[in-house]
Amino acid sequence: MIHSNKLLALVASAAMAIPSADACTSLIAGKKATADGSIMITYAADSHTLYGELYHQPAADHAPGTMRQITEWDTGRHLGEIPEAPHTYRTLGNMNEHGLTIAESTWGGRHELAGTGLIDYGSLIYITLQRARTAREALKVMTDLVNDYGYASEGESFSIADADEVWIMELIGKGKSDKGAVWVARRVPDDCISGHANHSRIHQFPLDDPETLYAPDVISFARSQGYFDGKDEDFSFSRAYAVTDGGALRGCDGRVWSFYNRFNSPEAAPYLDWVLRGQGDPLPLWIRPQSKVDVRQMQAMMRDHFEGTPMDMTADVGAGPYKVPYRWRPLTYEVDSTEYTHERAIATQQTGFSFVSQIDSKAPAAMRAILWFGVDDANTCVYVPVYNSVTEVPHEFAVGNGDMYNLSWDAAFWVTNYVANQAYNRYSQMIPDIRRVQNEIEDSIAAEVDSMRSAVASMPETEASATLTAHTARWARDYTKRYKQLGDYLLVKYLDGNVKREKDGKFERTADGMPVYPLFPGYDDRYYRSIATDPDGGDRLKSLKIQ
Repeated sequence: MIHSNKLLALVASAAMAIPSADACTSLIAGKKATADGSIMITYAADSHTLYGELYHQPAADHAPGTMRQITEWDTGRHLGEIPEAPHTYRTLGNMNEHGLTIAESTWGGRHELAGTGLIDYGSLIYITLQRARTAREALKVMTDLVNDYGYASEGESFSIADADEVWIMELIGKGKSDKGAVWVARRVPDDCISGHANHSRIHQFPLDDPETLYAPDVISFARSQGYFDGKDEDFSFSRAYAVTDGGALRGCDGRVWSFYNRFNSPEAAPYLDWVLRGQGDPLPLWIRPQSKVDVRQMQAMMRDHFEGTPMDMTADVGAGPYKVPYRWRPLTYEVDSTEYTHERAIATQQTGFSFVSQIDSKAPAAMRAILWFGVDDANTCVYVPVYNSVTEVPHEFAVGNGDMYNLSWDAAFWVTNYVANQAYNRYSQMIPDIRRVQNEIEDSIAAEVDSMRSAVASMPETEASATLTAHTARWARDYTKRYKQLGDYLLVKYLDGNVKREKDGKFERTADGMPVYPLFPGYDDRYYRSIATDPDGGDRLKSLKIQ
């Protein structure tokens, strides 16, 4: 496995008390909830130290006695070794050659249950992708691994999908007394959408249902620890093992609510009380959308900042005069001994990579699964299609092409940051220019992918794989080049607080070839009023009137 440099610092209940600075989001859509009948799951891997790159492990055969080294994904710390499987499948990021895709979000939970075993949550994902072909096989591999070797992380939610079904599994360790874990897994109904975002989402669950699986001691262990003392049918995994507070609801369930609200507004609306006030019924594990979801809408959802909701990050004074939907850390702060919070949306500046996985049983085998892969902030990234048959990682996404301390101008992560970080200063002015280029690229990609389905269907396996590998490489290269040009354009156009005038797609010049005088857009009315009413502004800054 190729490891990232992601360093999560989730500790004890603090991971729930505050929307974590290192936190992830996964959204889900069943095959009858999507426009094309595919299953979709998304993932935003958020961390201030995670470099955006695409991990790759070729398929391999292993001799008896071969051992697999276990290295903690977050820290790079060596944890031990386990026997290697006789054969391992090719993996590309969080997807394998069969289209199996796994995403996660960490919720920490009770600090005394932090795992002390051998398999951390990152290794659990990537080992499973090498050993399982379907979601149900993955569930068995994952639970067998933690049973046999112990679990090494905190409370975790997983989205596990193949072309036929998608599951949510939630798992937490047993602390120092037992290296194993307790868990529950539920199959998401085909006609529903779901999601998780750093808070345990499984509450009560049926105890005798083939589409709900759980550890035999998931309830009895909670009783033994004093976490639960009611009837088995009233047991809530989330209430027993997670920490439910304002941060968990507003900063975590709030992201899932925004997804529900986008596609099922009337039925989702009442759950705003749960998110903002902790009142009423918990946010349901899944909900039926009013209309079917397509892949472009799922990509757009990964760019959400609560726009149009009571938590809209562009609307409060914290957005500044340019309606910036970002807040720098820390997320909580005090004013006159009262604690306040910034909102924590799906799209956030510290994302290392994100994806929308589209798995379609009707598609040609070589493109049965598409990992629409992007690096840096999902809001400003470009989603490039990585197919399940791809055998090589494009240079622009390759491990080793730059890192968090070393800028590379042909690394997609750094070029996307070049664009995004300019927009963070003057968002309302720059985002239309970014959207124009982003949409042009993604629309072109989407049109080509549609045509590739018929072209690839008649190709031999090796030819199809080579064609799709080249297609992924071309778009990774072309988008990175185009985004470098976009970043240069933004720098020139918005230099020094001005806006350069344009005509016929070029910066405008006078008849004598000189730059036309730029526009001075200034600030919005709220900004000016805040200065006028500020005790340190106000009268002092009034324009002088000479009588």
